[in-house]
Amino acid sequence: MGSTDPSPNPKLKPYNTYLKYSSLALQLLAAMGILGWLGYELDQYLQLKFPAFMLLFGFLAFGGMMYQVYRSINKEP
Repeated sequence: MGSTDPSPNPKLKPYNTYLKYSSLALQLLAAMGILGWLGYELDQYLQLKFPAFMLLFGFLAFGGMMYQVYRSINKEP
Protein backbone atom coordinates (compact mmCIF):
# COMPACT_ATOMS: atom_id res chain seq x y z
CA MET A 1 0.00 0.00 0.00
CA GLY A 2 1.29 3.45 -0.89
CA SER A 3 1.46 6.43 1.34
CA THR A 4 -1.80 8.37 1.48
CA ASP A 5 -0.16 11.43 3.05
CA PRO A 6 -1.30 14.38 0.95
CA SER A 7 1.71 16.59 0.38
CA PRO A 8 1.23 20.09 -1.00
CA ASN A 9 2.25 20.66 -4.57
CA PRO A 10 5.52 22.68 -4.51
CA LYS A 11 4.61 24.34 -7.83
CA LEU A 12 1.61 26.10 -6.27
CA LYS A 13 3.59 27.99 -3.61
CA PRO A 14 4.97 30.77 -5.87
CA TYR A 15 1.51 31.39 -7.31
CA ASN A 16 -0.09 31.51 -3.87
CA THR A 17 2.54 33.98 -2.68
CA TYR A 18 2.12 36.07 -5.82
CA LEU A 19 -1.65 36.14 -5.41
CA LYS A 20 -1.43 36.97 -1.72
CA TYR A 21 0.85 39.96 -2.23
CA SER A 22 -0.96 41.18 -5.32
CA SER A 23 -4.22 41.14 -3.35
CA LEU A 24 -2.51 43.16 -0.61
CA ALA A 25 -1.39 45.67 -3.25
CA LEU A 26 -4.93 45.98 -4.60
CA GLN A 27 -6.25 46.44 -1.06
CA LEU A 28 -3.67 49.20 -0.52
CA LEU A 29 -4.72 51.00 -3.68
CA ALA A 30 -8.41 50.66 -2.86
CA ALA A 31 -8.00 51.80 0.74
CA MET A 32 -5.88 54.80 -0.22
CA GLY A 33 -8.24 55.70 -3.04
CA ILE A 34 -11.42 55.47 -1.00
CA LEU A 35 -10.02 57.18 2.10
CA GLY A 36 -8.30 59.81 -0.03
CA TRP A 37 -11.58 60.53 -1.80
CA LEU A 38 -13.45 60.74 1.52
CA GLY A 39 -10.81 63.12 2.84
CA TYR A 40 -11.12 65.24 -0.30
CA GLU A 41 -14.89 65.40 0.08
CA LEU A 42 -14.53 66.36 3.74
CA ASP A 43 -12.03 69.08 2.81
CA GLN A 44 -14.46 70.41 0.21
CA TYR A 45 -17.38 70.28 2.66
CA LEU A 46 -15.42 72.18 5.32
CA GLN A 47 -14.03 74.52 2.61
CA LEU A 48 -10.42 73.99 3.65
CA LYS A 49 -7.76 75.41 1.34
CA PHE A 50 -5.15 72.87 2.47
CA PRO A 51 -6.08 69.19 1.85
CA ALA A 52 -5.57 68.20 5.49
CA PHE A 53 -8.10 65.37 5.70
CA MET A 54 -7.15 63.95 2.32
CA LEU A 55 -3.51 63.70 3.43
CA LEU A 56 -4.44 62.42 6.88
CA PHE A 57 -6.75 59.70 5.57
CA GLY A 58 -4.25 58.74 2.86
CA PHE A 59 -1.44 58.33 5.40
CA LEU A 60 -3.73 56.41 7.76
CA ALA A 61 -4.67 54.03 4.95
CA PHE A 62 -1.03 53.57 4.01
CA GLY A 63 0.02 52.97 7.62
CA GLY A 64 -2.80 50.50 8.17
CA MET A 65 -1.92 48.55 5.06
CA MET A 66 1.78 48.48 5.94
CA TYR A 67 0.81 47.02 9.31
CA GLN A 68 -1.28 44.39 7.52
CA VAL A 69 1.69 43.54 5.26
CA TYR A 70 3.93 43.28 8.34
CA ARG A 71 1.48 40.89 10.01
CA SER A 72 1.19 38.74 6.86
CA ILE A 73 4.98 38.51 6.48
CA ASN A 74 5.46 37.48 10.11
CA LYS A 75 2.72 34.87 9.77
CA GLU A 76 4.75 32.82 7.27
CA PRO A 77 7.07 30.07 8.60
